[in-house]
Amino acid sequence: MPDPSHKTLLENLPVSWREVDEPCQAAGERDAEGPPRTGEPADADGLADPGGSQRTPDRRHHEAGLAVPPGAAAFADLVDLAPAPAFIRDREGRYLWANHAYAHLYGTAPQQLVGRYIEDFDAPAEAERFRALDQQILTRGTPVRHTLRYLRQDGTTGRAVGHRFPVREHSRTCVAGIYVDITDHLRATAQRQEAEENLSALRDHSGLPCALLSANGRVIEASVAAAELFHLGLTDLVGRRAHTLLAPEPGPELDRLHRRWNSLIARRTRRVETTAVLVDTHGLQRRAELHLTTIGHSASRARHVWAVITHQSLAHEAHPPLTAAQIRILSLLAQGSSNSDIAASLNLSRQTLDYHLSRLRHLLGAATRPALVARAYVLGILAPHTWPPRSATAAHPLSTA
Repeated sequence: MPDPSHKTLLENLPVSWREVDEPCQAAGERDAEGPPRTGEPADADGLADPGGSQRTPDRRHHEAGLAVPPGAAAFADLVDLAPAPAFIRDREGRYLWANHAYAHLYGTAPQQLVGRYIEDFDAPAEAERFRALDQQILTRGTPVRHTLRYLRQDGTTGRAVGHRFPVREHSRTCVAGIYVDITDHLRATAQRQEAEENLSALRDHSGLPCALLSANGRVIEASVAAAELFHLGLTDLVGRRAHTLLAPEPGPELDRLHRRWNSLIARRTRRVETTAVLVDTHGLQRRAELHLTTIGHSASRARHVWAVITHQSLAHEAHPPLTAAQIRILSLLAQGSSNSDIAASLNLSRQTLDYHLSRLRHLLGAATRPALVARAYVLGILAPHTWPPRSATAAHPLSTA
């Protein structure tokens, strides 16, 4: 049966149809003008005139030298100048009418098609196949949808989906058809599927904690690494509000994160790199570098945001906030400054500096200067990959700066 993407593409067409599996030949088995022959998209059913009422053919058809079957005039009027190839044939396989798009597939004009037979334009195998499909429609009296491959005029392989259905001409039943080229649609669908598979592979196998968030901050999907980061099961993480995963202490940093989030959703910016303090189910905190990226461009407001954590500190118990002076002391320690240099740089007495160092050893659980520096990095107080050393944020959760 045709794949679901075909059904999605055509589900709104006003046709009552049943699906028929049609074998598709390789593009190389047709000649360059086969696309059109291979199938002409079919489209409507309300265009047939079951009552056999006649309608005056459009003047355009007379001017073109085409005699439109009276019972099919509505269909011909509708699709005469449409980009979708369309035709009407009698039960002997003779063309009664064709639009310009259909004739173009054969490199000719509509007048050259009318009155001639399928075999005059298609290879014997193709003509036999089309005749069999026409007979099926004439016998059952119901529309049929089918798909086909064909060789486009640029040499590439195309895909088309068509509807063929019965129309009445006086007391005769003829076959009308219209085709839609879905090559580009299928290509875009395949590219999207490939992108989704690549993204899923990145999410599931990269080891990076990442999550897809809705505009209101709810977790839609997440990687296993993200669930492990918060000591949650994956099903427990999905559906949670993202703000419940942040350290609860309000402050300038959290306000800044909210502003950046609102800027993303309003599409004032596409991508944001920032930091945040996360908290797991055990109450342990860790600083993380976040990369936030919106998805799509069509809507005025972003509907989804991917959040990826590229670096995280060591998990730790919540500490009392550090002062700006203490953060600066840690930066200078990491830079290799001596106590006298630090005191002079910050205009502190040696006694005051010793007090701050003692307080830092207690808060960070480090007994020596090297241990203080190491703890400052693993706890996310100092920013990694930067020199000279600096605070991970101007408003670090452990800092009042």
